[in-house]
Amino acid sequence: MPRNEPLQVFEYESLRVGAVKGNTKFQQKHFKALVKLNELHGNKYFTVGYKKITFQQYVGVLQVDDLCIEVLPKADRNAAKPGVWRNVLIDMLKATRKLKVNQVEHANVTKQSKHFLDIYFEWYLDEVQKLIHQGLIKKYDRKQGNLTILKGKLVFAKQISQNLVHKERFYTQHQVYDKDHLIHRILYQALGIIEQFTRGGYLYGKCKSIQLDFPEVKAIQATAATFTQLTIGRKERPYTTALEIARLIILNFAPNVKSGSEKMIALLFDMNNLWEEYVLVQLKKAVQNKEYRVLGQHSKTFWNGISIRPDMVVMKGDKTEFIIDTKWKIIDQHKPSTNDLRQMYVYNEYWQSPKAILLYPTNEEKEFKIKEFENIEGRGTHHQCGLGWIGVIKNGALNKEMGKDLLKLLAIE
Repeated sequence: MPRNEPLQVFEYESLRVGAVKGNTKFQQKHFKALVKLNELHGNKYFTVGYKKITFQQYVGVLQVDDLCIEVLPKADRNAAKPGVWRNVLIDMLKATRKLKVNQVEHANVTKQSKHFLDIYFEWYLDEVQKLIHQGLIKKYDRKQGNLTILKGKLVFAKQISQNLVHKERFYTQHQVYDKDHLIHRILYQALGIIEQFTRGGYLYGKCKSIQLDFPEVKAIQATAATFTQLTIGRKERPYTTALEIARLIILNFAPNVKSGSEKMIALLFDMNNLWEEYVLVQLKKAVQNKEYRVLGQHSKTFWNGISIRPDMVVMKGDKTEFIIDTKWKIIDQHKPSTNDLRQMYVYNEYWQSPKAILLYPTNEEKEFKIKEFENIEGRGTHHQCGLGWIGVIKNGALNKEMGKDLLKLLAIE
């Protein structure tokens, strides 16, 4: 299906029915389809009002038939710069390995003019094409069917129901060694979805060519449970990336949602998680040649099997130096929420850390404030909490020196 110019909105912005950009209009049918999609995902992507949707912290791309909506992050209150923030999002996804963009772009299509979905689709097509050139693997697979020879195990129920008058046939379950197995069925299903969303675009021909080169496999409708059945060993390891993208495409595709006829796909990422992961990647890179190390996803049991986990723990040897918790939000008058402060106090206690930092995004110069928690009678002050801000954009692009900037902020040499 050919796509028009995308509608670009920022997180926490509203989109009303009738909104127009260029030759693209947000219509009532799009609104109804997105409401259904949101319901399928626990109403987490946006809130619904009267003929409008208000986006939450999820950024990325949504497509309903010919309508493409790009939801962009934004870490300031200044004039919107969609082009800059679009590239910031793409570069963040690349840095956290959620996206791969070739250095050499398509001959006549730049990263800026590509639909966001096409970047993912092209990555997937390149991965599948590479697998075909390397040679697709064969696997053993169980199959059932009528044969003229007894091969494998006889399926008695089917034999009686189908071959009662055909004594020359045997309904069996047997093993075959070929390319028609679960991995290839998943990959082919994702190719079919891409075919639907690239008609009229430059990727359509490439997709059809790959489909023609792909072996004939049984059609399936994969679900989240299907992917749990996969076993990835040494032989299947080259398929890892392709399967990860296929999973993203298949599980976020909603054909004919409920009673509607619109086909939809939503590749959306929680900006809170993306910000945390990007800061972690940059900070780990910055301390590589220093005596510090950075731990992410480091949890401790808190109560009755419940764990707590700060975003980052900065250690020097066996001693905790800093606890860092990232917050993708703009706060007024340097006042964090009470819950955030309580959380940092607990982190300091459990990790025996002298300092905790609440880290926010910004594009302005802001003072780094660190302050001791108030005296607790009989215990005195023994740790502190600071508010820090790190610039997201530098020289018109994503700040790729963020780790070094953070070390300066923390006064780590």
